[in-house]
Amino acid sequence: MNRQNINTLRKPTKLIENRTQFAGPESEVSIYDTYEAASRVDLHADQVLYCGMISGKKVMHSPGCDEQIFLPHESFIMAPGTSVEIDFPEANKSSPTSCLTVEISKEKIASVAECMNESFPLDSIQREWNYDTQVLHTSHSTATQRLLTRLLTIFTENHPDKNMLIDLNISELIIRMMRKQEREFLLSHCSAEPDANSLTEALSCIKKNLAKGLSIEELCQIACMSRSRLYYEFKNKLGCSPAELQQQLRLKEATKRLRRGDVITTICYDLGFSSPSHFSRRFKCCFGCTPTEYRNKYFASNNLPKNTF
Repeated sequence: MNRQNINTLRKPTKLIENRTQFAGPESEVSIYDTYEAASRVDLHADQVLYCGMISGKKVMHSPGCDEQIFLPHESFIMAPGTSVEIDFPEANKSSPTSCLTVEISKEKIASVAECMNESFPLDSIQREWNYDTQVLHTSHSTATQRLLTRLLTIFTENHPDKNMLIDLNISELIIRMMRKQEREFLLSHCSAEPDANSLTEALSCIKKNLAKGLSIEELCQIACMSRSRLYYEFKNKLGCSPAELQQQLRLKEATKRLRRGDVITTICYDLGFSSPSHFSRRFKCCFGCTPTEYRNKYFASNNLPKNTF
């Protein structure tokens, strides 16, 4: 099914959270479109619910957390049995707020986790692979964005191997979720206990020196590892090289500072980018928009002051 047919199916029958859904094995994909501003709209998750913004902006209110602005290229993951309330400050008929959700059964997640534990067991400081029952709001990469687009296409087309392709892509999404969670655990662990082991010492060094050029030789000395072993540990535990991790952490910190209203050029040089144009290219490659566009999306309709270049 092409995009035009998908859009035809999305013809609204109601103005707030108009739902178009597609069922698959142990999962379900839905598109929610909202065509008028609204506040405190309830959303409840019966299974793990992976939400990815398509367009517009939501403000999420979850128990025990400050309100969180939810933008395109970000994920909001809800555990079974949890609820959030949503504001739609910008939604209108000509520019609806749209979100893609993927509902995944607990059984499917347990099955993928079991395979991960058999193939890639974690070491003693970590838990077994599983997806913790928590609400997670985070930015996601262009690779994850492409996966979500691919999932929507597979769910809506009449392919003879449709169910098998859905299963494979849902498995990939679960792996990405667990890898992301594991990365956050490791980075948190290295902040709390930087000398817990060789890897956390290397991670702590990178986190403390985001603006500095990365020295692999220095990291090898800190971690007491050979170059090949260091790269293996990073790829195995974090899914990337040391330099890629530093770049990702820089960009993640940049989103925090953009939301805080910091001047873009200051963010650029504080985080070690060579120029604003270099920073902008890297940021757009990761998040699908420039730093200026990201900042404007965040502050739009909040009547908050924005700094400029």
